[in-house]
Amino acid sequence: MAGQEGGGRVVDAGAPAWAQELLDHLRPTGRDVRRVVAWLAETVNGTASLQDDTGTLVAGTRMPLDQQLVADILAGRIASAATADEGSHLRLVRVEHPDQASAGVLAVARPAPFDRRTSEILTHTARVLELLLRARESTAAGRRLKRATSDLRLAILQLLMVEDTVSARRVAAGLWPGLLDTDTACVYVLEGDAEQRERLVEECLGATGNQALVVRCPAMDQHVIIVTTGEAAGEALRSLVDRNPGTLLGGSSRQSLARTATAYGQAVSALAVARVRPDKAAVYAERNHPERLMDPAALRAWTARLLRPLDTLPHHTRAELLATTRLGLEFTAVSAAKVLGVSRNTVRARMERVESLLRTDFTDLSVRAIVHLALSTQVSLADGQDDPDGDGQARARLGDLLAGPALGTWARELLGRLDSDARDLRRTLRSWIAAGANAERAAQTLAVHAQTVREHVRSAEPVLERRLIASGSDLYEVVLAHLAVGELEHPVLLRDDPGHPDAPVHE
Repeated sequence: MAGQEGGGRVVDAGAPAWAQELLDHLRPTGRDVRRVVAWLAETVNGTASLQDDTGTLVAGTRMPLDQQLVADILAGRIASAATADEGSHLRLVRVEHPDQASAGVLAVARPAPFDRRTSEILTHTARVLELLLRARESTAAGRRLKRATSDLRLAILQLLMVEDTVSARRVAAGLWPGLLDTDTACVYVLEGDAEQRERLVEECLGATGNQALVVRCPAMDQHVIIVTTGEAAGEALRSLVDRNPGTLLGGSSRQSLARTATAYGQAVSALAVARVRPDKAAVYAERNHPERLMDPAALRAWTARLLRPLDTLPHHTRAELLATTRLGLEFTAVSAAKVLGVSRNTVRARMERVESLLRTDFTDLSVRAIVHLALSTQVSLADGQDDPDGDGQARARLGDLLAGPALGTWARELLGRLDSDARDLRRTLRSWIAAGANAERAAQTLAVHAQTVREHVRSAEPVLERRLIASGSDLYEVVLAHLAVGELEHPVLLRDDPGHPDAPVHE
C-alpha cells in the first residue's frame, strides 16, 4: 500500500480500490478506529471486532471467540490464527498496542473462506489500526500533558495569591526556569468569548514567548490571567487584542510578587476602563488612592492595632486568613474559592474566623471597606516602619485618618463628579451603599423601582471611573469617600483600642 495525503483522496494508480479506501482512513478527517473496523466488515462481507487485552470491545460487533487462541495471540506466542466450522470462517490477528506492553485482537468472521484478497485486506487493516491506535494514544498523551501543565500553572498562581512566593518559585523552576526570578510582576486579564478561550490561551503563550504564567481563570470562563515579569508582554498582548475583535485587556501596575492578588484586582478593575476605550485595552491608573492621602505612620499604626488579634495565630494560619479575606472582599466567595482552589465553604469559614477575631460584621459595606483598607495597608507593615506601641500617631483612630485635609479634598472632587447629572446619581449611590449595595432595599428608601437604582449605579461607574456593581477595591474607595465627607455614618468597630483592649469603639 502506498499513497500521498493531499487536498482530496489518497491516490495510488497501482493500488486496488480497497487499498485506496483504507488509506483514506488515515487522513486527519477520517481517523476513527470504529469506522475502520466497520469498513473492514463491510468490505469482506462479514463481521469484525477489535478487543483489547482485557477483553473490552474497542470497536465492531462482539462475537464468540476461542479464549485459548485469544490468550496465545495476546501473549505473543502466535501472531494470528484461523478456525472454520460449518458456514463460518474466522480469522484472528494480533494488533500491537502503542505502548508495546499489550496488544489487541482483531477478529473477522465471514460465511465464505478467506481468499488472497480478503486475507490482504485483513492484514493491511490490522496495520492501519495499529497506526490509528498509536496516533490516538499520542494525541491523548498530548492532552494529558497539556492538562497537567495547565493545572501546574494554576497551582503556581494560587500560591502567589496567598503570598507563598517561595513555593511558587520552587514549583515554577522545574518547567519554566527563571520565570519568577524577580521581585515584581504585572498581571493582565484578557477577556473574550468563553468558547474561544483555549485558542486565546495558546495565542497568549505564543505572544509572550512562553515567558509568562498564562492561566485559565478558574472563576470566570471568559478570562485568561497572565502574570509576566517582562516589559514587552504588555505590547504583545495589546497586539493580540487588535487581532481578536471582541476581546478586552486589563493590566495592573507593577507589584511585588507577594501582592499578586492586589495586581489581579487591579487588572480586573482596568477591564471596566478598557470597555469604553477605542483600543479595548487599559492599564490600572496609579491614581490617588485613599490610603495614600492619609498620614502613613498613623495609618500603619492603626492597621497594626486593628489586625492585632490575628497576631496570636501561627504565621501560616495568619497569612492564609489574610490572603483569603483580601480575595473574599474583592470578589464573591465562590470566585475567591475558585481562584484559591478551595471550597466556598472554606472561604466563608476563614472570613468568619477573621470577623470573629476582629469582632466586626462583614455584612456592613462600610465595615468591609474599612477592613479592606487595613488589609491593603497590612502588606507595608513588613517594612518595619510602624511603631504601634509608640506615642503620637500610634493612638490615631479611623476618624482621625478620615478627617485629613488631603483625603477630604480627594473625596469631594470624586463625588462632585456626580453632581452634574440631573438624575441625582449621588443620592442614589449614597442610599445604595447605605443599603449594603442592595438595590431593592435602596429602592424602598428612595421610593423608586429597583431597576432605576441599578441603572443609576451603572451610570455612575464611567463618571467615577470605578466598578461599583461588582464588589472590590473600586467600590470600597467610593465608600471611604462618602465616609470622609460625612455622607455616611462611621461604622461601629470592635478593635484593640490603646489602653482598652477589645473595648467597643464608635469610630
